[in-house]
Amino acid sequence: MSRNHGGWPSIVSNHNGTSLTNDIEAVTAAVSRGQLTTATGENVLRWLNEPQYAPYRSQLLSLIETSNFDELNRLFWERIPFGTGGRRGPMSEFGSATINARTIAESAHGLAVYVLNNRSQVPGGGITEPRAVVAFDSRHRSLEFAQCTACVLAAHGFHVDFFPQPRATPELSFAVRYLRCDTGVMISASHNPPSDNGFKAYWSNGGQVLPPHDAGIIACVDAATEIPTLDFDEAVASGRISLIGDAVDQVFVNAVCQLSLSPLRNVTALYTPLHGVGETSVFRVVQRAGFHGVSIFEPQRSQDGSFPNVPDQLPNPERFEVFGPAIAEAKRMNVDLVLASDPDADRMAVAVRNAAGEFVCLTGNQLGALLTDYVLSQRTAAGTLSQDHFVVETLVTTPLIADIAKAYGIQAVREVLVGFKHIAAEIEGRRSDRFVFAAEESIGFMAGDYSRDKDAAIGALYVLELAAELKQRRETLLDRLDQLYARHGYFLEQTLSTTCSGPAGQARIRQIMAAFRKGPPTVVGGCVWESVRDFQQHEVRSLPSNRVVEQMPIPSGDLLIFSGRSRDCLVTVAVRPSGTEPKIKFYYFINTRQQPTALIARERAAECLSDVQSALKVWMNEVSEG
Repeated sequence: MSRNHGGWPSIVSNHNGTSLTNDIEAVTAAVSRGQLTTATGENVLRWLNEPQYAPYRSQLLSLIETSNFDELNRLFWERIPFGTGGRRGPMSEFGSATINARTIAESAHGLAVYVLNNRSQVPGGGITEPRAVVAFDSRHRSLEFAQCTACVLAAHGFHVDFFPQPRATPELSFAVRYLRCDTGVMISASHNPPSDNGFKAYWSNGGQVLPPHDAGIIACVDAATEIPTLDFDEAVASGRISLIGDAVDQVFVNAVCQLSLSPLRNVTALYTPLHGVGETSVFRVVQRAGFHGVSIFEPQRSQDGSFPNVPDQLPNPERFEVFGPAIAEAKRMNVDLVLASDPDADRMAVAVRNAAGEFVCLTGNQLGALLTDYVLSQRTAAGTLSQDHFVVETLVTTPLIADIAKAYGIQAVREVLVGFKHIAAEIEGRRSDRFVFAAEESIGFMAGDYSRDKDAAIGALYVLELAAELKQRRETLLDRLDQLYARHGYFLEQTLSTTCSGPAGQARIRQIMAAFRKGPPTVVGGCVWESVRDFQQHEVRSLPSNRVVEQMPIPSGDLLIFSGRSRDCLVTVAVRPSGTEPKIKFYYFINTRQQPTALIARERAAECLSDVQSALKVWMNEVSEG
């Protein structure tokens, strides 16, 4: 396979004259026998027949002629869509369902064509030279894929600003705005396993692409045949690609630090980037802000896409298991907090030491509530908060945030689909100068105007400031959380996922979602469900009749939210397919407002949560078996 100087397969036609009749018949027969899915067969035949895939034909033929149908299904069962976090999936050398040189090049080509065709929607579009910025994280092959992306964009006439070393996703979002680019690309798979990588596309406002742009880009991707490209070193030498770094880093770090809300810095913490890029953003910010009591956990400091010292090599800070090694060191050091960011440093989690000296991991919902209260409290004290300011959270984030906002006399925007691209759209559609703070249950936080994506750096800054404020009063984040519960009622939330990989897994996800829509359970673990909001069908249905009682035109997405009661608990369960991983996700919300003691409230909420989860698991198994 020929390769250009950048290291990825050359994207050229190759008419070798080989007869493919027997191979085409073998694929067709395998589909008819059920050995290949219909979608796999269609995608394999496309890669066999169309000249742009000629460089991969010999490898593909080898799989067909050895009847390696499992591998063909793995590589071709879908054409990677734009999900919640762009295109994301397992890496391979080829295949429509994987991240590889061809699918990355197609992604860059589709983005370039779509942006050039729609520059009238971009400020200055059609007048200035088209401009893009590209960054990548510490994952395997990220540099290769980033160079491929930059070369394709440059070949389409874009001037490309390129970060030659790994950087954080929020800095890419910042750079799109700061450098006034038409678009940006981040090569990352966030918190996915080491086998994965991805392509995040950004619009000119610094937010990830939204409908209808995502569908438009995919249409251009699907139409890709010959893809123009340049040699990376030659493009740098000619000025088509400019290498950037330190200068943008400094402005980015300063922009985050300028959002500081407290001068207090007396707090100690251990920070781990989980072998990702967080040292380039999170640690720089906390050091620049003056938190000299924060140190890096050395065993997980190096940038390494294998994530060797992370439990199970799964660098998702939502998993409490991730904190194990750092907490062991934090106990020895006797620090107040442990902070962890995911590999591309856009999400941040926290564990706090309690009175007994043990560390308690906070959920994204708990942390979001604490930070919202902190920001609003500090802004109120400073006299910089008015009734036309607003915070934003998604539909699957704790209602406690909305209650806190209401207590401060400002609006909470809650009718927002999962994903910070939707939060960014809400901010852009309102008075962005009145935006205060945004949070998502998956430990994503955003403030200010420097970025239109979540950022672990601003989360870390505010957590450390809040902890320092509380420490001065001899309190902790846990104490403050209890105070919020005493004021607003006890809130218990949990997010659980069921992994459903490959074509069979996708079929199971569709089956479960269809069952939830057509004939949902109406009594679940003692909880009587009263209604369901269906954001795909745009309707509210009453239960148990499942009869439509209200239309709701927006927002639109594959999301169901069930509401009901179990004794004195308000129960909400949201269900949706993940937009970034092969999973179906369940979001549980239990709220007890009328309880005589905090202990009873917690016990009843925990019992209710356990009963509902157990009953739903039984129901889903029955659906799958039926």
